[in-house]
Amino acid sequence: MSNPVYLALDVPQLEPAKALVEKVKSHIGGVKLGLEFFCAHGAHGVHEIAHCGLPIFLDLKFHDIPNTVAAAMQAIHVYEPAIVTVHASGGRAMMEDAKAAAAAGTKVVAVTMLTSLDANDLTATGVYGSAETQVMRLAELAHAAGLDGIVCSGQEVGMVKKAWRDGYFVVPGLRPNGNGTGDQKRVVTPRQARDNGASVLVIGRPISRAEDPAAAARAIEATL
Repeated sequence: MSNPVYLALDVPQLEPAKALVEKVKSHIGGVKLGLEFFCAHGAHGVHEIAHCGLPIFLDLKFHDIPNTVAAAMQAIHVYEPAIVTVHASGGRAMMEDAKAAAAAGTKVVAVTMLTSLDANDLTATGVYGSAETQVMRLAELAHAAGLDGIVCSGQEVGMVKKAWRDGYFVVPGLRPNGNGTGDQKRVVTPRQARDNGASVLVIGRPISRAEDPAAAARAIEATL
């Protein structure tokens, strides 16, 4: 991949979303469509963004019983996504079935620990130990299940990369120097994440909410 940046397109209206992609597409490598976009615009919205000519990352974070997740994975073949997410906490059988049901050429990656969480949040849900321990535990499970890789923060990707040399690592929650962290807790810069072993850099608000999105995307690209 020449440009690892995927724009997180968290824009509620379709036409502004398409316009934003057109503005920045020369400086990004793909587009991530999450729950907000998918629930608002569905199949039509995905196809409209795909017409911009960039790979599509469907960040739907499937998490259900294995049969249901496999059926959902088959249902999204029509979108021809480059990347799809499932939750690693759904277990090995769920991840195995998700990968088996995925379209050829689609990378299935497991979300380990959301970048909005920290160790205190883990404890509150009954999971004890550090963020690093939890991420590594779930990364090992995803690897054993035959997935392509995981989603983790830039703080953990280097650690996981050492254990999973050929893994595909998606890193969200990135903030260029000078940008606030917002609702993210475990953040690094795009350059740091790339140096640590990230395959894909997911960046949203620092581009989409910039006064000049194209200039912001270009500036991030220049650091890589």
